[in-house]
Amino acid sequence: QIDYTGTEPSSPCNKCLNVSWDSTPPCTCTINFTLEHSFESNVFMYYGLSNFYQNHRRYVKSRDDSQLNGDNSSLLNPSKECEPYRTNEDKPIAPCGAIANSMFNDTLELYRIENDTRTPITLIKKGIAWWTDKNVKFRNPTGDGNNLTALFQGTTKPINWPKPVYMLDSEPDNNGFINEDFIVWMRTAALPTFRKLYRLIERKNNLQPTLQAGKYSLDIAYNYPVHSFDGRKRMILSTISWMGGKNPFLGIAYITVGSICFFLGVVLLIIHHKYGNRNTSADIPN
Repeated sequence: QIDYTGTEPSSPCNKCLNVSWDSTPPCTCTINFTLEHSFESNVFMYYGLSNFYQNHRRYVKSRDDSQLNGDNSSLLNPSKECEPYRTNEDKPIAPCGAIANSMFNDTLELYRIENDTRTPITLIKKGIAWWTDKNVKFRNPTGDGNNLTALFQGTTKPINWPKPVYMLDSEPDNNGFINEDFIVWMRTAALPTFRKLYRLIERKNNLQPTLQAGKYSLDIAYNYPVHSFDGRKRMILSTISWMGGKNPFLGIAYITVGSICFFLGVVLLIIHHKYGNRNTSADIPN
C-alpha cells in the first residue's frame, strides 16, 4: 500500500493537499517505492479511501437507476432522489445524484525504474467492473446513430466533474454510462474505509513475474480532495491465490460470530443441565 494523501510535510504530494475539483492544470506528484518480493501472477491495482461514508442513507439513494439504464425519459427528467444534484442551470444532470457527483478522478500511472530508466507498466482499464453491471444495469441512451454527444444533448455534467459523461473515454465501448471506472465507483461500499479496483496488470508470460522485485515510481494526477473531511488516499497492489483475494474483515467477522455462538451454547448447556431436570408437572397429588 502506498499512501499518497500528502498530509505529512515530507510527502511529495503535500503540495497538492488543498487541491480543488476543478484545478487546472491538475497538481501532479511522484512517489518512489520498492517491491521487496516479485508478484508472480496477475496484479490488481486498487485505489483506497478512508473516512468516506458511502453507506450514508441519503448518499446511497442519491441516484437514478432508470437514467443509468439508458431510459431516455429519465435522462431528461431525473428522479427527485438525486436532489440537490438533479439539475444545474435548469438542465438535467447526467448522471445525477451525489454518488456520481463525487466520483474518484485521480489518475495513477506506474513505472519500473531500472538503471535510472523509467519503463511504463501497462495498466488495463477494461474488465474491472462486474459483468452484470457492465452489460445489464448500465446502458447508454438510445437514438439515431451512436453519437454520444448528440444522445446526451440537453443535459449537463455533474457539478464536480471537469468534463461531461460522454467524454470519459475515447473508446465507444467504454464511454458514457458504460465507462468501467464510473461503474466501479457507483457500486457503493459498506464501510467507511474501502478500496475499489482501478486497473489490471496481466502476466505476459510464464518465464517472467508480472512485477519484478525492485524500484518503482507512482505518478499521480492529484484531483480528488479528501483533506476537508480528514480522509486518506492510497494505492494498493495485490494478487489473488486459488482461494481468492485477501479479506481479513470477513475472517474476523466469522471468528467473532462463531466464538459468540460457542459461548452462548456452553451457557445454555450449563443452564439446561442445572435446571432442566426439575419437576415442572402441575398435577396436584391426591
